[in-house]
Amino acid sequence: MINFNKMNEIIIEKSKFIAYSFDIFSTDDIKDILLELKKEHRKATHICFAYVYKREVVLEKCSDDGEPSGTAGLPIMNVIKKKGLQNVMVVVVRYFGGKKLGAGGLVRAYTKSASLVL
Repeated sequence: MINFNKMNEIIIEKSKFIAYSFDIFSTDDIKDILLELKKEHRKATHICFAYVYKREVVLEKCSDDGEPSGTAGLPIMNVIKKKGLQNVMVVVVRYFGGKKLGAGGLVRAYTKSASLVL
């Protein structure tokens, strides 16, 4: 497993959200983190993420990984930006618990997961 700064797990309506925060030192770190987490969490429903990486230029990216558009990656990104962080990546792994949370519920869940891990 790749070294993470912090890990946090919450359960909302039987869905498990596992959040990880990482310091990133290169774009290769981003790829390595995602590959490793996808191997570790093969049965996860979604692996959503956001990062802000700054060296010569600022690179920002987020992914909903199949969640409804704007309900996962963007809320994670908003937490990173609100805290003014750079060279950090937050990944939230979701195991679906059988009950749909709706767009608002997903935004709250991913926001809470990212906030707790940072």
